[in-house]
Amino acid sequence: MDNIYLLMIIALAILAIADLVVGVSNDAVNFLNSAIGSKAISFKTVVIIASLGVAVGAIFSSGMMEVARKGIFNPGEFMFNEIMIIFMAVMITDILLLDFFNTIGLPTSTTVSIVFELLGASVAMAFIKIGHANGSFTDIINYINTSKATEIILGILLSVVIAFSVGAAVQWVSRLLLSYNFEQKASWIGAVFGGIALTSITYFIFIKGLKGTPYAENSFSILGGMTMKTFLETRTLTILGVSFAFWSLLSFGLITLVKTNIYKLIIIVGTFALALAFAGNDLVNFIGVPIAAFNSFEAWVASGVSAEEFPMGVLADKVQTNNWLLFAAGMIMVLTLWFSTKAQSVVKTSLDLSSQGATEERFQPNFLSRGFVRSAMLISQFSEYTLPNSWQKKIDKQFEQPKVSSKIKTADLPAFDMVRAAVNLMVAAVLISIATSYKLPLSTTYVTFMVAMGTSLADRAWGAESAVYRVAGVINVIGGWFFTAFSAFVAAALVAYLLNLNLELMFPLLLVAAFALLIRNYLSHKKKSNATAEEDSLTKTGSSSVQGVIIESAGNISNVVKRGNRIYTNAIEGLAKQDLNLLKKNKKQVTKLSAEVDTLRDNIFYFIKNLDETSLRASSFYINILGYLQDMTQSLEYISKTSHKHINNNHKKLKFSQIKELKEIDVRLEELFNETKVAFDSHSFEQIGTIIKGKKEIFDLVSDKIAKQVARTRTEESSPKNTTLYFSLLLETKDLLTATMNLLEEYYNSHDSSVEPATIHTDDD
Repeated sequence: MDNIYLLMIIALAILAIADLVVGVSNDAVNFLNSAIGSKAISFKTVVIIASLGVAVGAIFSSGMMEVARKGIFNPGEFMFNEIMIIFMAVMITDILLLDFFNTIGLPTSTTVSIVFELLGASVAMAFIKIGHANGSFTDIINYINTSKATEIILGILLSVVIAFSVGAAVQWVSRLLLSYNFEQKASWIGAVFGGIALTSITYFIFIKGLKGTPYAENSFSILGGMTMKTFLETRTLTILGVSFAFWSLLSFGLITLVKTNIYKLIIIVGTFALALAFAGNDLVNFIGVPIAAFNSFEAWVASGVSAEEFPMGVLADKVQTNNWLLFAAGMIMVLTLWFSTKAQSVVKTSLDLSSQGATEERFQPNFLSRGFVRSAMLISQFSEYTLPNSWQKKIDKQFEQPKVSSKIKTADLPAFDMVRAAVNLMVAAVLISIATSYKLPLSTTYVTFMVAMGTSLADRAWGAESAVYRVAGVINVIGGWFFTAFSAFVAAALVAYLLNLNLELMFPLLLVAAFALLIRNYLSHKKKSNATAEEDSLTKTGSSSVQGVIIESAGNISNVVKRGNRIYTNAIEGLAKQDLNLLKKNKKQVTKLSAEVDTLRDNIFYFIKNLDETSLRASSFYINILGYLQDMTQSLEYISKTSHKHINNNHKKLKFSQIKELKEIDVRLEELFNETKVAFDSHSFEQIGTIIKGKKEIFDLVSDKIAKQVARTRTEESSPKNTTLYFSLLLETKDLLTATMNLLEEYYNSHDSSVEPATIHTDDD
C-alpha cells in the first residue's frame, strides 16, 4: 500500500508537466492579445518577448505555494493519505478542465480553477471524515479556510465589473485626447502618455513580479537596509514620481531625437511585464499542488508513521522551492508558448470580440445580449440629447476612424490600433498592481480579458452590425468562468470521493481516463484545426477586377463542385444501401458547405468596398457567382436531408429500377463535375464551352427519368412516400444542373484571357 504514494508522486509530476502545457495555452491570452491584435510588432517578436518574460518570471518566482499548501484548507486537520487524495483529485480535475476550455477556445482562470478544485476536494474529504466521526455539518469550518474562499468569490465578481468599467473609461478619455491620428499629435503629448503608461507597467513589474520573489524579504544596503518588500510598500509615491519623470523624459527624447514610436515601446514593455507576472505568480496554479504533495511525502517518509496517522500540519510551514525546478517549469512554459495551437485559438477568441473591424462572429445573439445592446442604445441617445451638438460633433470627430486604403485586405488589418493596445496593457497592469498591494485575490485572466472588452466598447468597436454578437460572446466567456468555478468544485469533489472509495483501484483508472481524454481532445482539436485549413475550404476573394475575380474564385468553384459531387453520390449510395450513418455524415457535410457559401455572401459588402471605381462590374459578376453557388448548395442540402429523412423514418426502400436510374444520373453528373473541376483547377476556361454543349443531353436524361416515374406511378407504384422522394430527387437534380450550367455560362461569357487580372495587394507584396 505504501508504494502507491510513491506512484502518486510520480503521476503528479507527470500531471504537473501536462498542466503547465494546458495552463500556458489558456493564459497566453493574458499577455499576447494586445501585441498580436495591434500588429505593432511581428508575431515572432511578440513570442520572443513573452518567452523572455515567462522565463524571467519563472526563475524569480516565489516558490511559496501558499494557496496549494494552506490557503483553502487547514492542513493540520487532514492525515497524509487524505491530503494525497485531495492533491491527486485536484490535478486530475484541473488538467481536464483547462484542456476542455482550451479546446473550445475560451479563456478561463487557472487561479479560480485551482482554488475551487482544492475547495471541492477538501470539502469532500472533510465530509467523509465528519461522517466517519458522526460529527455535525457545522464542523466543516474546522477543515476549510472559509474566509479565504469568500474573498476569492468576491474578488471574481468585483474584478469583472471593475476591469470592464475602468478599461472603458480610460480608453474613452485616451481616444478623446489622442484620436485615431495619435502619431500626428505633439511630441509632448506622446511623451506624457508614454510616461504614464510605462510608469504603470514598470511599477507593475516590481509590485507584481518582484514583491513575491524570495529576494523580497532580504535587506539591501542600497535601499537603506530595508527589505525590497518594505521599500516597495513605504515608498510607493516616490517610486511612481521618479518613474514618471524618468519615463516621460526618455519618451520625449526617443520621440524627438530617435523618431521612435512610443506606443510600440509601451506594447513591448507591457507584453514582457504581463508575461513575467504570469510566470512569477501563476506558476503556483500548475506546480503548486505537486510540490506540496512532494513536501508532504518527504515529511511522511521521514516520520515513519503510517499514512492514516500522520497529520499534515507541516504544510503550514513555509518551504522554499528549488530554483532548478522553477527553471525547468519556465522552459516548459516557453516551449508551449511557441508550439501550442490551442494558445492561438484562445487568443483568437479575445481578438475577435475586441476587433475594430468586421470578423466572422463566433457567437449567436441571445436575449441577454439583445437586452444589453438596447439599454446601451437608449443611454447613448440620452447623452446625445443632453450634450450640446457642438460638443457631440467634436467627440465624434475624435472617434472618427481614418480611411483604410482599398489596396489592403481586411484580413491584413490590425484588430485595433496601438493606443488601445497600450491602454489594455496599462490598465491591466495598474489594476493587478493595486489588488496585489492590498492582498486582494484577483484573476489575471479576468482582468486582462474584461479590460480588453471595456476598451472595445469605449472605442466604438461594437457597432450596430456587431454589438449583439460581441456582447453575446462576452456573456458566454463570463458564463464559462462561473461554470469553471462550479464544475471545478463538483468534479474535484467527485474524484476525491472515488479515490477515497478504493485508492488502489480508482487511482490508475482515473489516471488512465484523464490521459485518454487529453489525447482525445488533442486529436479532436488537431482535426478541427486541419479542417479549417483543408484544401476544400472556401476562401474570400481579394481581387478588384472581373478577370481577377474569375481567377481567384476558380478554386472555390472547383471545391464546391468536388464536394457537391461527393455529397450527391453519398446521398444516392445511402439510399441504395439504406445506410443511415452515411446519410447522417452527408447531411453534416452539406450543412458545412452551405455555411461556407453563406460566409462568402456575408463578405460581399467588404468585397464591394475594396473595389476600384473602374472595376465595379466585378461586383455584379461576383454576386451572380455566389448566387449560383448558393442555389447549388441549397439543392444539395435538400437532396441530402430528404434522403436522410426517408431512411431515418424507416420508409420503404426505393425500387431497383429507381436506384438504377439514379445511379445513371449520378454517373453522368460525376462526369460533368469532374470535367468542370479540371477546367477550373487548370484555369482552362475555354473548355467550359465544350461542357456547356452537353447541357441538353444531361437535362434530357433527367427529364426521361421523370417521365418513366410518371408512367410507373400510373401503373405499378404503390408507395406515396417513394414517389414523393423520387420526384423530389429528380426535380432538385434538375435545379442543381440549372444552377451549375448558369454558373458555367457566366464564367464562359465573362472570361477574357487577353486581360491580366487586377488584384488587391497586401503590404507584404
